Amino acid sequence: MSNTRTEPLAVAINAQLLLGGEAGGAEQFVAGLVHGLGTLDDGPETYVVIGHWLDPFRLAHLTGPNQRIVPGPSGTNTQRLKRMARRALGPLYLAGRLLWHAARPEASRSAASPPPEVPESAGCFKALNVHVVHFPYQNFIRCALPTVYNPHDLQHLHYPEFFTREQIEWRETVYRAGCNEAAAVVADSHWAKRDIVERYGISPDKVYAVWPGPATELYPEPTPSTLTQVRRKFRLPDIFALYPAQTWPHKNHIRLLEALALLRDKDGLALHVICTGRKNQFWPKIETRLRELRLEQHVRFPGFVHATEIRALYRMAQFVIFPSLFEGAGLPVIEAFAEGAPVACSSAASLSEYAADAALLFDPSCVQGISQALHRMTSDAGVRAELRARGAERARLFSWRRAARIYRAIYRKVADASLTDEDAGLLREALMLEGGQAQ
Repeated sequence: MSNTRTEPLAVAINAQLLLGGEAGGAEQFVAGLVHGLGTLDDGPETYVVIGHWLDPFRLAHLTGPNQRIVPGPSGTNTQRLKRMARRALGPLYLAGRLLWHAARPEASRSAASPPPEVPESAGCFKALNVHVVHFPYQNFIRCALPTVYNPHDLQHLHYPEFFTREQIEWRETVYRAGCNEAAAVVADSHWAKRDIVERYGISPDKVYAVWPGPATELYPEPTPSTLTQVRRKFRLPDIFALYPAQTWPHKNHIRLLEALALLRDKDGLALHVICTGRKNQFWPKIETRLRELRLEQHVRFPGFVHATEIRALYRMAQFVIFPSLFEGAGLPVIEAFAEGAPVACSSAASLSEYAADAALLFDPSCVQGISQALHRMTSDAGVRAELRARGAERARLFSWRRAARIYRAIYRKVADASLTDEDAGLLREALMLEGGQAQ
């Protein structure tokens, strides 16, 4: 492709997520990307950040002088009512939706749910006078401009049992369209790139692997006063492990609980664990298992915690445990590295790529293996010290400014703009099928 564009490049970032914790890692990713692009002051590019119509300026504090925010198209009254109910009822709303879905006969479900379609932009992106549109989370919208798309992961193909039929159909419709129609597809890891290439038959030459930065980059540095306040607020024990994750099934909380019970019953170690993250429709099953195993006094689920609080928890934790069954990325792992917390981590999917030799890896499907990792992290100060040092070194490879420079090179490429030598080098690295130190 020849580089012919001479006018300054304008990029639209579709950030129409309603922020507040529900979207989990996707929300952190969008916030980090906006922040990273806002720090780039050595290029002529400008960025239009399209915010959710209900709260468009939520990311305003993260933007730079090269960015402006505009509200997205407003929703319908029905969407407003659903959003109000969801916010008011929290996990009860999601649990009710799941029960309602399960109670409907299959014929009724088919009649009530027409096949999903890929939404069309109706010219709203062109009206912004931009050259490229980036869809940095799973929603993809067809438009006449060159697009960049982040599907993040294909978990629904690996663990279909964690999704409803409608969710799988929607993902397969929208994800496949986005991956096939976008000018560039971006994965959060080389593992996820291989998965997209192999399962969707996408050319590896248009799928880039870009490691994100830690979300804690965006949060204020915790002061000694903050640490004290957080310890009091959550009534933290002197020694505890931290697991930051929403209560989705793939986050594997139940096996973690069973491993903790095994650690207590077999080895006599009663480890305190703080499990932060929004409680969703799977929470009642976790709560039931928590009570069955008699772990209520040692494992606490405080729910969603604020940005400054999670950073403080990383700082105070003896170690971070991350037993997830599936991740296209591994944001809590790199956050822990950046905050100086040693990590015991699942080896599944992209996590071993992110962790490398800086975490104690284990098989997340094996309760005994998780228990052994917990025992070692709890009892061996030398292991914790070594992992803390390796994690600090590993953290240098993950930053939002670095990721933003790669994304900018991708925008320039798909817009047929001039590439610098640095751009060309970054694009070559991001096209590699194998991960490692190249990032």
